[in-house]
Amino acid sequence: MSISFNESVAVVALFFGCIVATCGYLRFIAFIVEKINTEPRFVTLPMVQFLDDMESEKPIRFTSKQLRLATNNFKTKLGSGGFGTVYKGVIGNNQVAVKVLNGISKERVEEQFMAEVSTMGRTHHFNLVRLYGFCFGSSLIALVYEYMVNGSLDNHLFKRTNEAMIGFDKLHEIAVGTAKGIAYLHEDCAQRIVHYDIKPGNILLDSNFCAKVADFGLAKLCNRENTHISLEVGRGTPGYAAPEIWMCLHVTHKCDVYSFGMLLFEITDRRRRDMALIHDIREWFPVCVWEKYEKNQLEDLIKDCKIEEKDLEVVKRMLKVALCCVQYKPETRPSMSFVVKMLEGVLEVPEPLNPFTHFLSY
Repeated sequence: MSISFNESVAVVALFFGCIVATCGYLRFIAFIVEKINTEPRFVTLPMVQFLDDMESEKPIRFTSKQLRLATNNFKTKLGSGGFGTVYKGVIGNNQVAVKVLNGISKERVEEQFMAEVSTMGRTHHFNLVRLYGFCFGSSLIALVYEYMVNGSLDNHLFKRTNEAMIGFDKLHEIAVGTAKGIAYLHEDCAQRIVHYDIKPGNILLDSNFCAKVADFGLAKLCNRENTHISLEVGRGTPGYAAPEIWMCLHVTHKCDVYSFGMLLFEITDRRRRDMALIHDIREWFPVCVWEKYEKNQLEDLIKDCKIEEKDLEVVKRMLKVALCCVQYKPETRPSMSFVVKMLEGVLEVPEPLNPFTHFLSY
């Protein structure tokens, strides 16, 4: 049976029509897949409002595809913690650190995400790690930070190898820079920001070993007129968290001052001192500092820490500031701007009281 010319044309047209339709369908499917990968499928109403609000802020919203390309499919792992894993990446000419958030529940991941973006997205200070942007999608929730080539302070403080250690003049600069970053959070932001987790692991160092306060996953915004902050659960790291946090008392921004004091003790001693591992309270380094200070023997303790003669006066000042910062009553702790001036030698350090009277008598 022969086929007429018109019928042949119809068959060819039908064939090519099917091809065009198929291509269109495949492009539609690809578009849907891309939307699924870049936009959350199920987003809570608070999160919708939060993402809308962040449109007017500085951070860039990246897609999951962009961050996979930037990190070479998350090839180089920099570290991991309780709420995520950090990968090295490159965006444009900038090295970045991409923190991929994960946790035991969707609610905790969202809480962590909002805490970091809402605080870091509104801050601009030399001694704070810069937040470049974020990704919030069904397949990826991540934060994009500037990359700190020298890692965290704890990697340098607690070395037990033959590698060169940071000199004390530089450690003093790191302490001052950290104090300036916290002072900015407390006193210079439109809304006060309480960090809640100041410790060596959250102080990052750039190529010049300048200190940058990082990891705002526990941070909280509060109005300046609110003298106390309501906490549903305890925050911070044992050994650094202020007593009022773990005793469920009223909490203020002075909890960061306490944590900074504990950080100063570890900077001068260069050893991690976990009170939970101490059998006798007299063996705890901060208590040793107080006892030596009370007996006017602080220099003896400093020499035991192998501090050079030229650094003795600076270290004495740092230890006195630390004792002021870890006072039991929050209202007796200095503000962070005063801490900066005391560390720099602009203000005299007042004679501290015994910060450890709340322990059993010893």
